[in-house]
Amino acid sequence: MESQKKQVNKSSQFNVGIVGGGIAGSSLALYLSELGINVSLLEKGEGLVNGPPICHLHAGGNFYREISEQQCLTLLAQSIDLLRLYPFAADYRPTVLAVPKHDDGTVDELLPRLHKLQLEYQRLIDENPDNKVLGESRDYFRLFEREQLEALALQEPSQDPQSLEQWMIPIAKYVDLDKLKFPLILVQEFGLNTFRLGAGCTLSLQKNPHCQLLTNSFVTNIIASETGQSWLVDYQQEGVNKQAEFDYLINAAGFRSGKIDDMLGFKRQRLVEFKAAYIARWSDSDCLWPEVVFHGKRGTPNGMAQFTPYPGGYFQLHGMTGDITLFDEGLVNSSEQSAQPKLAEKFLKKIDYKWSEQEMVTRTDRSIELLGSYIPSFKSAKIGAKPLFGAQQIPGGDPTLRATDVSFVNERYARCEAVKASSVLTCADEIVKQMSACYLIDPSIKPTRSFPVTQSISEEEIKEQAEKSAQRRDYPLPLAHLNVAKLPLT
Repeated sequence: MESQKKQVNKSSQFNVGIVGGGIAGSSLALYLSELGINVSLLEKGEGLVNGPPICHLHAGGNFYREISEQQCLTLLAQSIDLLRLYPFAADYRPTVLAVPKHDDGTVDELLPRLHKLQLEYQRLIDENPDNKVLGESRDYFRLFEREQLEALALQEPSQDPQSLEQWMIPIAKYVDLDKLKFPLILVQEFGLNTFRLGAGCTLSLQKNPHCQLLTNSFVTNIIASETGQSWLVDYQQEGVNKQAEFDYLINAAGFRSGKIDDMLGFKRQRLVEFKAAYIARWSDSDCLWPEVVFHGKRGTPNGMAQFTPYPGGYFQLHGMTGDITLFDEGLVNSSEQSAQPKLAEKFLKKIDYKWSEQEMVTRTDRSIELLGSYIPSFKSAKIGAKPLFGAQQIPGGDPTLRATDVSFVNERYARCEAVKASSVLTCADEIVKQMSACYLIDPSIKPTRSFPVTQSISEEEIKEQAEKSAQRRDYPLPLAHLNVAKLPLT
């Protein structure tokens, strides 16, 4: 075995196959190809990053009150890494957290964790000044009492906010403050534009000679070679049967990861959850909004409500209730017989084909009604586009798990199991460490945060590719654009 390892190490033909071109697989392919490792990315769809809706950078996990403090600290560090890789995909506007009066929680319960995140952000800056991507640590979060908001309500909203106070003016003017507990919290959890992120991945991989981008390629079977030192992957590309051999295989197939495990006979417990977000158009909106999260207990009629702004009066809406973002039978488990949880056929039809017009309109109207209960004038909004939707895998059996990255079966097979986009670079780091430790690649190759090919892509290229992706997926062009393309002032 040792001689075999050395032989692989000396070969310049070491090839990595990645199954799945979502945010995980695309980022892994980008990462490894930037290191000079030969990668083939197999994606069954026409383009990259077409999975579950992504709309924000979880720089601290403050959207989720129920997750552990350690997960929040992990998400903060991972989000900083992701923002350094994809600065062109970030919408540099803050998020406002509000606790409704009908909710059992309190604002005070959130503050100890926020203070720890603030200290950790400063520690990361001290460790490496390049980590200062969320503004000053002292402004990681800010509290706003009702008296401050009532004063801000007298000011006119700005299309170019120059202070954290100016970001709060739309909240002060249009949110029903009588329904909320105080203070409100402004936190530097930025937007993340899925179309621009996918555009950057596509352009980087197309330019990198170490990556072979295989779209419209559906994997039909995988077996180990006779030597056990490689994998034979059968796939169909535009109806033509093909086969490729890889020295290392990464399963980044998202909610279909269990199908790849099943092909190889590998056991794995996981959950899969189908979710959707809805697009509304609010023609009466006259200002630049922050993102707003109204906390609530998941699965109840008063579940968390999320209000994500895009240019042109478009808003992406989540309502963590059973008749908006969540679905009956939408959360399923794997079994002893299969590593692939079985989503009901009605969800697979939504993913692979389309929604019924009636359900699309009904659920969008419900999301508008939920957000309108906090922002009364938003009730005039109308459906703006089809939903953003998909299914996500969650390794293990805990549906609240958010900060996860990778698992390994042997020296030559890894699963990227990132629940949130921010975890993908940690996954890539661990895969490179394992390859190096097993002498599959030159041990001198180390995890990196240097991506020269990706950083060479121009804004014009990103915008053009992002708009093409939005058009191909039949979404309005403003969803491929940013509200704010610079770090906010304090």
